[in-house]
Amino acid sequence: MPFETDVVLCEGRELMELRAKNPFATQAPQPDVVAFVSVLIGPPGRRLPRMPIEIPSSEEWFVRLSGRHRRFVFGIYRRHLKTIGYLGRIDAALGARVTTRNWNTILSTIRILERIE
Repeated sequence: MPFETDVVLCEGRELMELRAKNPFATQAPQPDVVAFVSVLIGPPGRRLPRMPIEIPSSEEWFVRLSGRHRRFVFGIYRRHLKTIGYLGRIDAALGARVTTRNWNTILSTIRILERIE
């Protein structure tokens, strides 16, 4: 590729462990809010900040990081045109590079893994 890219691999057991932790159990589904998981690409350059983290922090938030389990950071974002730009700030907020996936994508992957076990 003509640009730098990262590949992140997760073992199925890591995803199943994350689902067992049920990071979104306390959040009632809302039509304008999406649950997501960010995976740390490598070790953070510094200690990860205390959660929750709201992005932006000085006005109404569009992205909220609510917790962490091992190398997974989970949160929610609001469906809004501005959100894509704020999702790009997760790396800076954590001091580490991440890749982010919708929680539904993670759950779909887990269902596939369960069928092949």
